Amino acid sequence: MQCSHISLWRLDFILTIVGLLALVVDIILDIFTAIRFYTDQDYVRLGIFIFFLVASSLLVQAYSWLWYEYDEFKMVTNVEKVPSKKSLKILHFLQLGTYLRHMGVMETAICKYLQLKGVEGMGPDLGDAAVCLSHDVAMLRIVEAFSESLPQLALMRARLNSFFASMTVMSYHRSLRSFLKDKQKQTFCSSVVYLSWNFLLISARVAALALFSSELPCYICIHFLCSWFVLLICVWCCQTNFMNSKEGEVLYRGTVALIWYFNWFNVVKGNTLWKTILYHGYILADITLLCGLWFWKINSKDLKNFNYLHLLAYVLIFFVYILGLVVKSIYYHCFHPKVTPADFKSEDETPGFRRIITQLDSGRAMRRGSGDKVNNRMKKLFFSQTKKHYSTM
Repeated sequence: MQCSHISLWRLDFILTIVGLLALVVDIILDIFTAIRFYTDQDYVRLGIFIFFLVASSLLVQAYSWLWYEYDEFKMVTNVEKVPSKKSLKILHFLQLGTYLRHMGVMETAICKYLQLKGVEGMGPDLGDAAVCLSHDVAMLRIVEAFSESLPQLALMRARLNSFFASMTVMSYHRSLRSFLKDKQKQTFCSSVVYLSWNFLLISARVAALALFSSELPCYICIHFLCSWFVLLICVWCCQTNFMNSKEGEVLYRGTVALIWYFNWFNVVKGNTLWKTILYHGYILADITLLCGLWFWKINSKDLKNFNYLHLLAYVLIFFVYILGLVVKSIYYHCFHPKVTPADFKSEDETPGFRRIITQLDSGRAMRRGSGDKVNNRMKKLFFSQTKKHYSTM
């Protein structure tokens, strides 16, 4: 069991390193992309590109600051204790606050991994703190991916972003499963299958949006706003309760509607089978409509020279989305844990969990809790009273 636990943390450690490297690569690519647009005098694309960068950064920094505020600025890691509250506010104003969280995750991940390898002098066990912090970072990376990378991919037909977005979703999923008793059963194959169906679904959705925007660029904003508003109503009907303030909850619901525009993100307790079916039915119909309008527009210019490659692209996008649904069904049938409330780790079974909340001085836990020293967001995600499934992507 100890060997499997070490192997598990080795994989999580590697994924943490890969995630941070991907973050650095993304920053470098953003800089080179902006320079390329400027040197090519493509100021329209440059403006759109910068808009998504700024809007996404503001959104992510807002979440990071709100969560620090909910925690009453009680830090766990050494690196997060360095800046004062005023300095932390300045860092978030300069759009650098989230990088402090990344450094905290790196600190706890390295310490935990070295402790499992038997290295002495690494200080107290912060493994559970690493899980909590990595969950927040994974959530921030999801917000960033769906508010920056995928819109860029749809409007400017960038490359690799859909794969990075799928990797982000998979990392978030692994973070959620860390709070199950049978985390050791989460195999590498399970993660690969999870990554595969997310990549297929996201790629098909973004490809349909990219084709539509290539021929009808003026209508993509109308499509987004109408779809986002419908999805926002659906999120509101779910009565989410993730954030610790009303303003934060409004921001969260709007963000979920944005994520739903590209991919499914579970925000409710209990069995979500029918909600998922309705969602994928809606997205599949929307993909069919978008590709159909693109196909009509591009072939109506010259009916005599009909290009069968356009028809092939139409069918291929539809097939990729269906294939993604098939792989997703296989995952939930063969790999997804069928859990009950008893399968969640309790506070007593997670020794560091109560200590972490004590170090946080119950800042976030006591805001809406009934008196138990439990991280409120984690409680809603991992200790929800569900009979069939736990909250996940």
